Amino acid sequence: MNSILEVKDVLKAYDNLIAVNNISFEVNQGEIMGILGPNGAGKTSLIRMIMDINAPDNGKIDLNLDTKNWQSQVGYLPEERGLYKEAKVKDILIFLGSLKGLSKKEALNEGNKWLDKFELTDNMNDKVKELSKGMAQKVQFAACVLHRPQLLILDEPFSGLDPVSQDLMKEEIKRLAETGVAIMLSSHQMNLVEEVCDRIFLLDKGNKVLYDTLDNIKDEYGNYRARLQTNDDNVLKNWLNENDLIIKYNLYRNNFNILLEDNIGPNNFIAALPSNVNIVELEIKRISLHNIFTRVARGGLLDAKENI
Repeated sequence: MNSILEVKDVLKAYDNLIAVNNISFEVNQGEIMGILGPNGAGKTSLIRMIMDINAPDNGKIDLNLDTKNWQSQVGYLPEERGLYKEAKVKDILIFLGSLKGLSKKEALNEGNKWLDKFELTDNMNDKVKELSKGMAQKVQFAACVLHRPQLLILDEPFSGLDPVSQDLMKEEIKRLAETGVAIMLSSHQMNLVEEVCDRIFLLDKGNKVLYDTLDNIKDEYGNYRARLQTNDDNVLKNWLNENDLIIKYNLYRNNFNILLEDNIGPNNFIAALPSNVNIVELEIKRISLHNIFTRVARGGLLDAKENI
């Protein structure tokens, strides 16, 4: 797999604050790399260096693109919306497309395709200030991909989107990766990002916390959790209190939420359930990336208050 972006031992400090501390990773063609972490983790500083807005104090950033004019092959969706409020959507697409080397016709054709996907065709002649936050976010996304970039950098792409639009955005991001686009996606919304990313780079206070495929991270750090609803609460309670397959459980709104011990998977749990428990609903999955992050940030320790 071809590496499109390589970040090698990059360091960035502002006075006495180290924003990015000797970070290394790569983003491959057709891959979605999630750069995750809480606010202040160093995500935006990293993106600004990749986009050549700021220079690293140490280390190297390589873009392995088909052209020396790298800006024409990179799409960038910033966290803060940068659209001209008085401009019409059509004019925004033409202008930003021209900066990437597209003709007016090419920019309009590509822009129309994306507006159609996002059901914004009727808003082509609207001014940006007349759009909702979610609509403006979709227009800005369209503007950063209409030139068909080889590398796409997305900073908080789900900002301002309702749940339906979030799902649509996730599907379009995955589709772009399937066409070979290398995608670096930065967000603190771990629950959304883990649904689309192939690999994860977790940052905390400028330092690498985790760097691996999502599956490997969950295999190493993620216990399974079960949500079970039954008509036999007392029978299940007695069983949960007496077995050694679980770490803890709680009962909330008729649902037993159960955190399983390390190395206890779905088959182990289901096989051990008492035969006289009438199961109404059962869901078993690994704990969330958010829980894994908070656990690793504590040095790998399980906290008694950790959500199930």
